[in-house]
Amino acid sequence: MHGGSCRLPGMRVAIVSDIHGNLTALEAVLADLQSVSPDLVLQGGDLAYGGAQPSDVVDRVRELGWAGVCGNTDEMLWAPERLRTFAANAPGMAKLFEITEEIRMWSCERLGHERIAWLESMPMAQRHGDMALVHASAKDLWRGPGREASEGELREAFGQLDARMVVYGHIHQPYVKEMGEWTVANAGSVSLSYDGDARASYAVVDGEKASIRRVEYEVEREVQAVTRAELPHGDWVCANLRAGRFIAP
Repeated sequence: MHGGSCRLPGMRVAIVSDIHGNLTALEAVLADLQSVSPDLVLQGGDLAYGGAQPSDVVDRVRELGWAGVCGNTDEMLWAPERLRTFAANAPGMAKLFEITEEIRMWSCERLGHERIAWLESMPMAQRHGDMALVHASAKDLWRGPGREASEGELREAFGQLDARMVVYGHIHQPYVKEMGEWTVANAGSVSLSYDGDARASYAVVDGEKASIRRVEYEVEREVQAVTRAELPHGDWVCANLRAGRFIAP
């Protein structure tokens, strides 16, 4: 567990990001949140795409009343051209983007227009005290700094937010990095972790400290849900879930 500093006097804020349609993992995180007892929970985007139960996840987050931000896989549900533009700049990943488009279409069919419109209503950023939340970077939903990014790269991505602490998601690799009076934290992902640890993760900002929590969930239960749902390329999704890292298709 890593720590950093920020000034949110008397407030404990949890940031839950990148759920990716995985209701099994979300339920485990919700149980863990009961022991944390945050004053506020925010969602960091990428709620629906990539899992067996996109509609159930969106409905649950709406019931909980979590404010949040838009993620890139949220945006592509109503703006598929953003996916195609991104894919055009990465020809070596053509197979991945073909798979992404098939899962995107399957997810849209299950979500319906009203849920997608709700996702579209999410802002690019949330601000609470000295903390700012974005999905990937201040200006771009599709590109965010990696876990090993330099301070210069982090300032390029987040400096314009003018916040003592910035929390983001997108890269599925949680960390907290303190740089003097400035801290950057990645909340990791509830689903599809990419750091070799298959557990769900989320971030907690408690007064002046930021930390990462890891939560065990029943991965095989989610694998069964993916199979029952007939998610396109479900075998590949399940391999990623089990490994806790990205496996190229």
